Amino acid sequence: MDLSFEQRMERTFAHAPVLPLDRNTRYILFSDCHRGVGDNNDNFLRNEFLYVAALETYFRKGYTYIELGDGDELWENRSMKPIRQAHQQSFEMLEKFERAGRFYMVYGNHDMGKRKGRALPGIILKDAGGGRDIYLTHGHQADLLNSTFWRLSKFLVRYVWRPLERLGFSDPTSAAKNNTKKRKTEQRLSDWAKERGHLLIAGHTHHPMGGDGGSSYFNTGSCIHPGAITGIEIDHRCIALVRWSLSVREDLSLCAVREVISERICMGISGKKENVSLDYPDSRLLQN
Repeated sequence: MDLSFEQRMERTFAHAPVLPLDRNTRYILFSDCHRGVGDNNDNFLRNEFLYVAALETYFRKGYTYIELGDGDELWENRSMKPIRQAHQQSFEMLEKFERAGRFYMVYGNHDMGKRKGRALPGIILKDAGGGRDIYLTHGHQADLLNSTFWRLSKFLVRYVWRPLERLGFSDPTSAAKNNTKKRKTEQRLSDWAKERGHLLIAGHTHHPMGGDGGSSYFNTGSCIHPGAITGIEIDHRCIALVRWSLSVREDLSLCAVREVISERICMGISGKKENVSLDYPDSRLLQN
């Protein structure tokens, strides 16, 4: 059955779990890790140390981790076993959050197979202060080829575009690589949130967005940017887009450095967004 974009979104949140959003809750959202099998096509491999360092920091600070889809690359790869073997440190961190009861996983189009397990289509953060609720999902629902026809897209990626990318060609069906498709996807998601009076945080396009200009739409970006990962922190009812990247200290030791790359947006009692400048250092020494 072919559903419209609006119907796909309504179905996503029809039975979504509701988590609290108040001044005592802290969430970190990453998406689009695309963890692979450790080969040349594994774009996550070069950033894994940043991902692990970031999650270790958030765990110590009491955050709940929500992975917002496409955590594992199951279009190019057939099973989870070699992915887990290639990224043992990452999965150890996920298990650490899981044991603490602070881990939720949303599935995306590239790991759609997880929907038969514990992964969720979406999550709602219910604002205890009477403000707008925050809706969380991967965002592929706005992309017909990657939602309704995801099996066709999977076939094309595995057998057509993956080999061609080795020759320098880009996949024109990908919202992350096709700018026109990216803009259309983001506009649909933004309009959906605005029309319903919600805030929406998604991934899928790999384009980090921090709700600038009063937008109701945010995007986590991805964990496969060159030399950096981006995500969204929700802390004490405030939202911040952050980037973790590699830096070198004066003693030449390596560290993972966190920086806020958008204005911190705090939810007022009335539900209005209040822009508050936020700039504070937070780095973590990488362990060899």
